[in-house]
Amino acid sequence: MNVKDRMQIPRQKMPEQDALKRRHNFDEVPYGFDEETAIREAQRCLKCKKPSCVAGCPVNIDIPGFVALIEEGKFAEAARKLKEQNSLPAVTGRVCPQETQCECKCVLAKKGDPVSIGRLERFAADYERKSGKVELAAKAAPTGKGVAIIGCGPAGLTVAGDLIKLGHAVTIFEALHEPGGVLMYGIPEFRLPKEIVLAEVDYLQRMGVTIRKDYVVGKAATIEELLATGYNAVFIGSGAGLPMFMRIPGENLVGVYSANEYLTRSNLMKAFRFPEYGTAPIRSRKVVVIGGGNVAMDSARTALRLGAQSTIVYRRSRKEMPARDEEIHHAEEEGVEFKLLTNPTRVLGDEHGRVTGLECLKMELGEPDESGRRRPVPVEGSEFLIEADTVVPALGNRPNPLIPQTTPGLKLTKWNTIEVDENTMATSMQGVFAGGDIVSGAATVILAMGQGKIAAKAMHEYLTGT
Repeated sequence: MNVKDRMQIPRQKMPEQDALKRRHNFDEVPYGFDEETAIREAQRCLKCKKPSCVAGCPVNIDIPGFVALIEEGKFAEAARKLKEQNSLPAVTGRVCPQETQCECKCVLAKKGDPVSIGRLERFAADYERKSGKVELAAKAAPTGKGVAIIGCGPAGLTVAGDLIKLGHAVTIFEALHEPGGVLMYGIPEFRLPKEIVLAEVDYLQRMGVTIRKDYVVGKAATIEELLATGYNAVFIGSGAGLPMFMRIPGENLVGVYSANEYLTRSNLMKAFRFPEYGTAPIRSRKVVVIGGGNVAMDSARTALRLGAQSTIVYRRSRKEMPARDEEIHHAEEEGVEFKLLTNPTRVLGDEHGRVTGLECLKMELGEPDESGRRRPVPVEGSEFLIEADTVVPALGNRPNPLIPQTTPGLKLTKWNTIEVDENTMATSMQGVFAGGDIVSGAATVILAMGQGKIAAKAMHEYLTGT
């Protein structure tokens, strides 16, 4: 097929659940491509001699390579091509912001719609899993070196996947009762089914990775103790699970939940399937979520599915929202109400200390701030009330201080993240590396994985003296 014919093919649509139906269930929203649609979308790739899409991928996937295999109908082979660089393709195919990374660099994006790289990635990974054609990657001979990984999230899983293939013995220490980190506790079932996360984790375990759950490093053992008990190197990928609040009056009232708690109860602890699972859901009539990122969208859409009227309050306009356009669109379709250019000033409560509403102030956009976004400025005398019985601040997270507090030799930045050499992800301690949200602050899954790949390469060189 020549370039002209390829450019005539329109971007293929992904079918998804009807909005009025899906707002009442936790089933995944997009259905994914079928084989015919995947091949048709893959035919849109122009097979550029210098593919700029690869430069936009934090984990350096051979995008033209796996897309070409899909076009040829070699779907399992496409999944294996993906796994050469990405240990979690079924995950990143769903939650990676491809539109601002690989897809925006696609040549087709200059005058139209880019190739749906993320949807093709999801298709290939799903095909491999569902068809039972999963093959374990080749492993190098054992090196005799042992690595401890703290945290079973995207960064830790990436390091584990790379190092196990290089012949090192890998043990992951996970504080929670299920592996997956933010993939399990932070992202809802309707956006990332947990069976997919567990299948990706199972693949790594079959490769030889050991996972020790319910193990809190900093309590059960310190990093120095891990190094003293036979591990030759340590990777810290403990994430940023400490929620941030607005520090406004009333935030201690009954009915105020951090987005972490609100989502963890549903996602990891399966509250939405009560009483099959023992965790009771947070039942509300009117939920107000504060924030404009993906976590805010996840919280608001979860509230809808738990039977509440759901509202998002955000202090800037829709244009400045950091959430993915797709997530905002889905929230709007499902019936989440958006109160933009609105800033909360006080949580209101009754005589029993329970939330009754949120006092807010109208905002207008002024000059850009250091982030490049226009700074919100209060409109004098514009106070108003929003009725609510539940308020969920979704304002970002900071690193949990436990590991830094129990590791005296670890240097931190002024934001209390771990200081690293960005070229190697090495910390101030010999043999200790770090990556993901514990280094960058709350960011994306794929950026954490990118740092994990840098760390894995440097750790291999450290362990082998190469």
